[in-house]
Amino acid sequence: MRQNLVAGNWKMNMTYQDGLALVSEITNMVADETTGPAVQVVICPPAPYLAAIGRQLPPNSQFHLGAQNCHQKESGAYTGEVSAPMLVSVGCEYVILGHSERRQYFREDDELLSQKLKAALAAGLKPIFCVGESLDTREMNETNDFIGKQLQHGLFHLSNEEFDQVIIAYEPIWAIGTGKTATSEQAQEVHAFIREQIARAYDAQAALNTTILYGGSANAQNARELFAQPDVDGGLIGGASLKSRDFTEIIKSF
Repeated sequence: MRQNLVAGNWKMNMTYQDGLALVSEITNMVADETTGPAVQVVICPPAPYLAAIGRQLPPNSQFHLGAQNCHQKESGAYTGEVSAPMLVSVGCEYVILGHSERRQYFREDDELLSQKLKAALAAGLKPIFCVGESLDTREMNETNDFIGKQLQHGLFHLSNEEFDQVIIAYEPIWAIGTGKTATSEQAQEVHAFIREQIARAYDAQAALNTTILYGGSANAQNARELFAQPDVDGGLIGGASLKSRDFTEIIKSF
């Protein structure tokens, strides 16, 4: 049975003190305003804050710690990089891989991402693997072909057992940080396509069990409608995860 999940990607935002205050506000609001863990919540702060944020999350709860990226090597002379085992050692359970900003600004391609996936899985992390199209690709009606290739080249080399640990996030690039959001129907159409591709690459049970998140400017106002779609299992949240009230309302949308 697939899991409903909301992940907050802070990106390169928040000072250390502000991050600690934000997590305190979110966890207290969720405790006060919800009756149970209807959704798992992953907090993905900048790397310098991971250990401290992890200690602040309520133990044995619906809250989990995630990283925004990892290196493909276990260790070595890679100044400034962070390995998957390092992330695990400070309490991370999840890691975001293939985010459109990593693909665009850091030229991460499918070959590199496949290596990062293997490294994350070997360390025991659950990857949140991102796919998504540009506005030009959508306007040329090539969304499915583009995303199909991202899945095939970046993800479908995994074994069945490895793939069982993966969460997929659909993030239309044209809706990230722009204020634009795919309609619930557009999101559902692509999520259903992704699930069909999983069934072809693996089997129907794998498709049924895979959590697929929407990651294109979801917010407190549209989350409930998006999450009501049959193939949308939650969200990879950017800007709204930096506001305690907005993020709490998104968590409450299930």
